[in-house]
Amino acid sequence: MADSVTRYGIKWWQAGLDDLSDEQWEQLCDGCGLCCLHKLEDEDTGEFHYTRLACNLLNTKTCECGDYANRFKKVPECLQLTPSNYSEMLPWLPGSCAYKRVAEGKSLADWHHLIAGDKTKMHRLGLSVSCKVRHAKGIAENDYQDHLLHWVDCE
Repeated sequence: MADSVTRYGIKWWQAGLDDLSDEQWEQLCDGCGLCCLHKLEDEDTGEFHYTRLACNLLNTKTCECGDYANRFKKVPECLQLTPSNYSEMLPWLPGSCAYKRVAEGKSLADWHHLIAGDKTKMHRLGLSVSCKVRHAKGIAENDYQDHLLHWVDCE
């Protein structure tokens, strides 16, 4: 794990997203699984709505990708959040997302593993998709609106 403190006692994530190392970028992810859910955009408002339908690679219990190293080959529509594109992707990330919070100058949530020291706390608090979603396989995209989530903003 990368050192959690930079110069002058500032936590490394408090300096923003632009200068994170690859290791720090990966560590910042809170592991909630929300980014792996299919989302619908309201064409009138531009608002994003999460469905309870997950990518087929998502382990719906642990919220981990079943093949993280090969996810873009296996799921071409998988979007990679990076330091160079995060600003474009912020609108569809939930308010609880560590990347979004840091980009907006907010502190990490108290349940975040970098604060709490425990990667399972968010799951225990019910703030992840663990055991709340299913794979989208077999469901037509036209039917996604029948599977909307209403608990997503878990700041």
